[in-house]
Amino acid sequence: MNSARGVAALIAVALGVSWSGGARAYRPFDGTDAAVAETGEMEIELGPVEYLRDGADHTLLAPDVRINYGFTPGWEASLEGKVAHTLTGGIPGTSLVESDALLKGVLREGALQEKPGPSIATEFGILLPGVNDQHGTGAVLNGIASQRWDWGTVHLNAQIELTREQHADYFFDTIIEGPHDWVVRPVSEIFYERDVGLFRTRSALIGAIWQVQDNIAVDVGLRGAHVNDHTVGEIRAGVTFAFGVTKGPDILSRLIAMTLHGAR
Repeated sequence: MNSARGVAALIAVALGVSWSGGARAYRPFDGTDAAVAETGEMEIELGPVEYLRDGADHTLLAPDVRINYGFTPGWEASLEGKVAHTLTGGIPGTSLVESDALLKGVLREGALQEKPGPSIATEFGILLPGVNDQHGTGAVLNGIASQRWDWGTVHLNAQIELTREQHADYFFDTIIEGPHDWVVRPVSEIFYERDVGLFRTRSALIGAIWQVQDNIAVDVGLRGAHVNDHTVGEIRAGVTFAFGVTKGPDILSRLIAMTLHGAR
């Protein structure tokens, strides 16, 4: 499928640059943290194969990809998308979903930047149309606060959104991690989401992040949720890796061009 080739092209171009940096992106969560990629650094958040059960519908997400690029101090640009393969009998199909283009900036440097006090950031951008699903565009604005202690780290997200269907949506999220210096740290997340007029979601995730080395982190998460009158279950597993980009603007322009070409 063209959308799958587009995501594969993103990864192929990214792997053609020099390796360095540290992985800080936030798989396996729905929320995020108040940190960004270093200037000239690329982060790839990759879920090669993940499974979603939403009521009676079963879907394989292969792959689930987010690419973050630190284009100036304190700011990163991100592209994200998931290739969804429907497994439900009688409803076959493959589509590109949950695509967006975002900017994220640190408003106050704090614990995540090795400075006193909480780190505070904002993330905002465009919800892009999907392929074979999720038509239309939307917008999102998120406020993020993170604080780290010896026992662990907490990240808070408060987000408002204009959905692709032009509905108001709001999202409140809390992520709790174990001690940051543990090689494998337990993690959890709870969130509440309300798409006004359509659905309410109450979700909980438990999992772990294995910091293989400074620039590689492996994650796994099990998520359960209640959406209106049905349940949702999800298995997430993936890897985040980071590397320096020697020709940042040129690489980023090629990534964007390949993504747009692959989505056609």
